[in-house]
Amino acid sequence: MDDRQCGRLPQLEGLFVMPKSPAKTRLPFVVVLLAIGTFLMSTTEFVIAGLLPEMASDLNVSVAQTGLLITAFAVGMIIGAPTISMATVGLPKRSMLVVALLVFAAGHVVAAVSPSFGVVMGARVITALATGTFLSVAAIVATTAAGPATASRAMGVMMSGMGLAIVAGVPLGSFVGQAIGWRGIFWALAVLAVVAAIVIGLLAPREEQRQATSIRSQLGALRQGRMWLVLLTTALVSGGFLAAYSYISPLLTDRTGLSETAVPLLLVGFGIGALIGTNVTGRVADKKPLTTFFGIAVGSALVVLLLIPLSPFVVPTIVLVILLGFTGMGVTAIATPLAVRFGHAGPSLAAALTVAAFNVGIAAASWLAGIALESQIGVTGPEMVGVIMVAIGIIPLIILAAMRATSPASTVTEEAPARDLVA
Repeated sequence: MDDRQCGRLPQLEGLFVMPKSPAKTRLPFVVVLLAIGTFLMSTTEFVIAGLLPEMASDLNVSVAQTGLLITAFAVGMIIGAPTISMATVGLPKRSMLVVALLVFAAGHVVAAVSPSFGVVMGARVITALATGTFLSVAAIVATTAAGPATASRAMGVMMSGMGLAIVAGVPLGSFVGQAIGWRGIFWALAVLAVVAAIVIGLLAPREEQRQATSIRSQLGALRQGRMWLVLLTTALVSGGFLAAYSYISPLLTDRTGLSETAVPLLLVGFGIGALIGTNVTGRVADKKPLTTFFGIAVGSALVVLLLIPLSPFVVPTIVLVILLGFTGMGVTAIATPLAVRFGHAGPSLAAALTVAAFNVGIAAASWLAGIALESQIGVTGPEMVGVIMVAIGIIPLIILAAMRATSPASTVTEEAPARDLVA
């Protein structure tokens, strides 16, 4: 299989100094650094949900209006990630990571000192732009530093920062926020981001000299139909499981019968499942990317579907919530490497579009699930929305599999040698 056939990325080769051994099993240290950054980014995205009442009171607005801060963050990620990716083509990746963390810190400082809801809203958008930039650039850095054979595994480790945020960062942030206030949490995130920027700036490997990438070459990724199929699946599958997760609390209290104090503990179980799922998926996906993605999608659909009839029973519900984290968050380990592989003409743009796809799915799912929850369907409405979204998301994967079967020379094969699989 030649470079054109397997979708190699010659412009990314040599981006970072790496050992020459193709048989290496240890991931570069930079992947761990990026996982720490992902932990911070994910914490700020999710922790605000537990601070909405306090923020609403402090900023003199309603809780519903304060909820727009979540929407603004999602919109900033959707628009900002691909836009900034195009605007910064050719800039050093390590420098972009550092700048993104510093802008992230600045956004939190502005929000922490401002008494105006409008200013806080603007600061959240700025923070979202920085988050989208960091995650899309970090995906390229992590997969390139890890090398072709362990690209998805690297993404799994990097995105385990998100699982860790759900397990520890979000609950701890909500708890600490109740003690020191939401502004204190924002100050803490700003300080941690500055520390992460310094550490990444000092310890991330330097970039080797490489050929400049033009905006025109990046736009070439937009002509890759297979990449758009991956993005569509990403939005639908991730949105589907998040539709169920976002409104899991009323299901657990009203239908399962759990107390409100027990719900956070079960959500920690979801985070543990997510932490394991991202790493397991990353290891498996390096060898069989499409099969792994299909397995994740089918698994998510089954878990969400089973929540509907089994949610009145405590033990099955606990197991299913943990499995929901395992299957659903596994998408984060495979989607970006696969999208970049198919959109190899513009890897940075492909990674940024994957970040945008996640947030499109989140925005659509939260809106549709909210409508279903308030309908006659009730607390199982979000799960029904989730099943439908994930089921539709499987269709693009079937199309991808059919394209691979009919034109094996034009796409990534399931059994391609590891050296030919480039993130």
